This record gives sequence, structure tokens and C-alpha cells, in this order.
Amino acid sequence: MESQREVWNEYLKLRDQSQALMPDLIGIKNALTGEAYKEGALSTKVKRLMGLAVGLRAGCKFCIVGQTMLALQAGATKEEIFETLAVATAMGGTPGLSESFRVLQLLDELGKL
Repeated sequence: MESQREVWNEYLKLRDQSQALMPDLIGIKNALTGEAYKEGALSTKVKRLMGLAVGLRAGCKFCIVGQTMLALQAGATKEEIFETLAVATAMGGTPGLSESFRVLQLLDELGKL
């Protein structure tokens, strides 16, 4: 299985390349993302956990790893992440569970298990 930290680093590299190649499009996307994840009635942490659940359901590798990293940066605990994995599995079945293994591997790589 590939390193999930390497997936994160690959995402960051591709994000930066996209910014340089398509600054208008990425600027609009960044404005939308900034608005969606800002503190409001729901905290940024809760919104990132929601993003993780959606990413798991979609089977999006970069979404799963990215939302996990951003949820951790927003203060999510491993227990909150585990509960998010449970919800995603309940809603998505075994494909959601299978995708959640990326999250477990990433947490292990980060020394958070």
C-alpha cells in the first residue's frame, strides 16, 4: 500500500502546479473552499470531518487524505476521526470501510494511533 503521507505531498505538489497553470480557476475554487470551511454555525473542524465522510463515500484518494490532514490541523482527535469513519461506513457500506483504511494508515504514519 502506498504511503499516505506521500499521497498528501503529491497532492500539495499538484495543487501548487494547478495554481500556477490555472490561477483564475484555482482562485475561484479557493474562494469557494475558504467560504465553505470558515468558522460559522459549524466549526471548521466539524466541516472538515464532514468533508472526510463525503470523500470516503466518493472514494477520492486526495480528498480522504487531505480532509484527514486538514481535520487534524483543525484540532480533530483520532476518536472524532474514527466516529467519522463509522458514519461513512454506515452510509457507504464496505466501500466506505475499505477507503477508511487510508485514514488508519495515515494516522499510523503520523504516530497518532
